[in-house]
Amino acid sequence: MIHFFSEDITFKVPHPIKTRRWIKAVIEGEQYVLNQLNYIFCSDEYLLNVNREYLDHDYYTDIITFDNSEEENTIEGDLFISIDRIKNNAEQMNISFEKELRRVMIHGVLHLTGYDDTSEELKQKIRLKEDECLSLFK
Repeated sequence: MIHFFSEDITFKVPHPIKTRRWIKAVIEGEQYVLNQLNYIFCSDEYLLNVNREYLDHDYYTDIITFDNSEEENTIEGDLFISIDRIKNNAEQMNISFEKELRRVMIHGVLHLTGYDDTSEELKQKIRLKEDECLSLFK
């Protein structure tokens, strides 16, 4: 199951059925089983508070991913996404809001399947995978 929620903003995911199918296809392509994914869309300030409270980080970010799975190769998690950051990133990169939204949404999923971005080399690897996943969205 994939659920979409809003916390302190009003937001609806564009093409929700198509988006759920795409996310599920990416998860299955990584040889994982989907149990439950909760996307929580929020503001910069809301996500900053999550970042401070749970990760002890004091900076804005576009996504925070919490892995709640208890079994190997099973996806269960909460993904908090700042719509403010998505809009800002899209403007800075001169791409559509929807494309940046999908990139960030799948970025969180890739973290749950074992991809990391803690070094430049790993960041490059996850970026390539994001691009591959984005090409599957039809």
